[in-house]
Amino acid sequence: MRKQFVRTTEDVMAKDERLVVLLGDIGVFGFRSAFEQFPARIYNIGICEQAMTSLAAGLSKEGLVPVVHSIAPFVVERCFEQIKVDFCYQKLGGNIVSVGGSYDYAALGCTHHCPGDVAILRTLPGMEIVVPGTPQEYDQLFRAAYADGQPTYFRLSERKNPQSFDVQFGRASILKQGRLATVVAVGTALAPALAATQDLDVSVLYYTTVAPFDAETLRQNCASRKVVLVEPYYQGVLMQDIVAALAPASVQITTIGVPHRFLTDYGHQEQHDEALGLTPSGVRARIEQLIHAK
Repeated sequence: MRKQFVRTTEDVMAKDERLVVLLGDIGVFGFRSAFEQFPARIYNIGICEQAMTSLAAGLSKEGLVPVVHSIAPFVVERCFEQIKVDFCYQKLGGNIVSVGGSYDYAALGCTHHCPGDVAILRTLPGMEIVVPGTPQEYDQLFRAAYADGQPTYFRLSERKNPQSFDVQFGRASILKQGRLATVVAVGTALAPALAATQDLDVSVLYYTTVAPFDAETLRQNCASRKVVLVEPYYQGVLMQDIVAALAPASVQITTIGVPHRFLTDYGHQEQHDEALGLTPSGVRARIEQLIHAK
């Protein structure tokens, strides 16, 4: 997705002179062509992510459309106050594009893990959150939302789903319809969710926009009142939105995602997936458990 991020950004920069890119010493080599083509609209701010975020808000205040980029823990958790006060409170538009969320950089340990980014940003009023599952989906979603006047977080991943879908910003995609349960899969969590449900009589809804949440599509596709939520970050972030969407009727929800604890083991992404049950077999077992629950 990072290569697509560069391609999309450079293409939009060529068409929209308002777009300005600020890098936190990450992605500088990837943007080497942009530094040559648009030297007045791309800057390496260095390892000063909080200042970079405040600077981006100032550029937005002047009518520009900023894009800030770094690894997720540095551009989200380190800069949370700046995102809250400088962007959301001031109602300024801009784009925060991360990479490495959850444990994409598994071997680098807790300093480079970030399963909590979506959870904390979801608390900010007016914050848009986008979690694409493929490079092509990122391209579609960025072009749709980058200049909409809202602070928008794009969560890129080092992995991708096997297939892209024609996704729309703010809308869920109905990939499968069934009777026994509804699986809500977010971003790259779609891959194990689809593999787990191939022969199950369930609906599968694919969300690439976390906020604003598409409640209507869920309401129209959840007759069973049983929901399995599969997310690629801390589990349960969308549970409140699901309950609100289906209220006042009761609903049974199973949440699958990264458990709310520090991951202290080292290894590759796939090894963490296996240990946490975020594999097709692990997801299927949880779905079947809910289907057969009274």
